[in-house]
Amino acid sequence: MAADLETGIERWLNARLIDAATAERIRAFERSRSRHTPHSWPMLIAVGFGTLMLAAGVLLFVAAHWDRISPGSRFALVLLLVGLLHLIGVATLDRSPALSLAMHAAGTISAGAGIFLTGQIFNLAEHWPTGVLLWAVAGWIGWALLRHWSQAALAAILTPAWLLSEWEEATRRFSASGHVAMEGLLLLAVAYLAARSSELDTPLRRALNWIGGIALIPSYLCLAFLGSDFGRSGAAHLPLFLLLTGWAVAWLYPLATAFVLRGKQAWPVAVAALWIFIFGGLSFDYHDSDVPLGIYALHTLGPYLWGALGSIGLIAWGLRDRVKNRVNLGTVIFIVTLGCFYFSDLLDKLGRSVSLIGFGILFLVIGFFLEKTRQRLIAGITEARA
Repeated sequence: MAADLETGIERWLNARLIDAATAERIRAFERSRSRHTPHSWPMLIAVGFGTLMLAAGVLLFVAAHWDRISPGSRFALVLLLVGLLHLIGVATLDRSPALSLAMHAAGTISAGAGIFLTGQIFNLAEHWPTGVLLWAVAGWIGWALLRHWSQAALAAILTPAWLLSEWEEATRRFSASGHVAMEGLLLLAVAYLAARSSELDTPLRRALNWIGGIALIPSYLCLAFLGSDFGRSGAAHLPLFLLLTGWAVAWLYPLATAFVLRGKQAWPVAVAALWIFIFGGLSFDYHDSDVPLGIYALHTLGPYLWGALGSIGLIAWGLRDRVKNRVNLGTVIFIVTLGCFYFSDLLDKLGRSVSLIGFGILFLVIGFFLEKTRQRLIAGITEARA
């Protein structure tokens, strides 16, 4: 038994909050729960790293001898690789659930390699996003059969990857179509962040939360530096039907995902959609001084103020749902926005030494106060959960 738990039980006994029989039932419950507790994180790291090395070694071996293998043998080898990984997952289900989950995930990942290698074997030059679609279907089938959170997480990655590949293929002859994709990707990252709250916390929701957190800041920066105006004039070169289809998928797919995950509690994602729509018309690198002063000020300061407002909203959302990583992400976005403002608009107006000294002092002071504020907010979330 853990020392802190035993100390707590003794304290409750001395305060006469529980009797000896209740204390013994608590101990028995904790012992039984510890026997069924999933493997510790070193075990999970070992299994994940071993799975990665196994898959990499197999692929390296196949690549080294690929030219010497006949097309029929190549196809059989691809099928064997995918099937073998899933069979190992089935065989290890009872003895090691973590290893079984990892093998099934590796099998679904290798299915993507199998799909594209099959196309290469038989010289299939068809619509290449269809391969990504088949890979996503493999993820959904894996989740339907196994109900593993890893399969659903892979499907949650591969489905938007298919949509992005379709958009890339459909708009390759046109310029300035990146705004539609980046706004949809940023909104989907926010939708995945919404999957988890203090009341809704499952392995799948945690995985989606991590996926959204990893994708949030890169997509935020990509959208910030694309450079456009409120009319998004570059996207106007696209055919009307294609443009409307792109916007519909970019907005409706993330909103529908958020509604499936959170129901009526997904309304902050709709607010984020409005924020992203306005932010998509701004840019961190706007330097056209030939426009009226009001428009210049809007494009110069607007994105930074709007970005700071979004970071504050993300922090407030994290406090509302009592989710720490939203508070941390909001703090990071605020710091990133401040850094972009300093380097884009202030650094070139100051001398080299003065700018570096000012940058250091600014971030030391702001970093100190932001960290103090973040710690107080995290402590408030921890107390609320307790």
